[in-house]
Amino acid sequence: MVVHTGDISRDRSKPGPSLQGAPFVKPRRIASLWHLAGYVLIVLSITAWGIFSSFGHAAAGPVAEGAQALRASPWPFYTLSVLGNVGVLYYCWVGVHREGGTLATLTGGRWTSLRGVIRDVAIAAVFWLVWEGVAWAAWQLVPAVAGQGVPSMLPQTPVEAAGWMIVSVVAGFAEEIQSRGYFQQQLFWLTESTALAVIGQAVFFGMAHSYQGWNHALVIAILGVLYGALAVWRRNLRANMLAHGWSDIWEGWLKFVVFR
Repeated sequence: MVVHTGDISRDRSKPGPSLQGAPFVKPRRIASLWHLAGYVLIVLSITAWGIFSSFGHAAAGPVAEGAQALRASPWPFYTLSVLGNVGVLYYCWVGVHREGGTLATLTGGRWTSLRGVIRDVAIAAVFWLVWEGVAWAAWQLVPAVAGQGVPSMLPQTPVEAAGWMIVSVVAGFAEEIQSRGYFQQQLFWLTESTALAVIGQAVFFGMAHSYQGWNHALVIAILGVLYGALAVWRRNLRANMLAHGWSDIWEGWLKFVVFR
């Protein structure tokens, strides 16, 4: 599961609402309030569809048939996940672009040296170990009731594993930009509080995964706080994206291969 290299504020004499660069006095918006409301509505709609698809088998008729079809193959989920993430990412970029920003506004910019790549890979690796430890601790406190939608997602064949890796890489890139790059910065603008912005995006991030079950959503919200804190510390999303993509690959497929 955030930032810009240039100043997109209307007052060009002051730093903009970026996680990158010098500390700033007051956070500034990266997209309009109406655009933010649209983002929330889109994510809530996708979440509702996910819950309907995962748990709709409890109903009768066409709903049950649709849910059963989703469980029978992971490919509908894979396809919709990629398309949905890319679509929401594009929506976020449009809103920022209208305010004069770029993709770097959301990501904090790209690598400029091999040293930077090595540093971010190392940070992502350490972060992932911390992430795993926190996830393990969280699951000790949360009832292990499997989400209805989870089994249908996990790959069972080499081809499905390849599909899962694509989904994971796209999610690592797109979800970080959406949640930490766009939403967290917008919450910071609204609340003028880093803590509230990090916690708010984490709660929303967990809720967006509630199609996996409430217990999964709760744990993901806790992990979302870690992602948000990492983005604030690094002032870019490069390590976030690496850690997010890798954790999805590991949790959804690779660890079952390694420990089988």
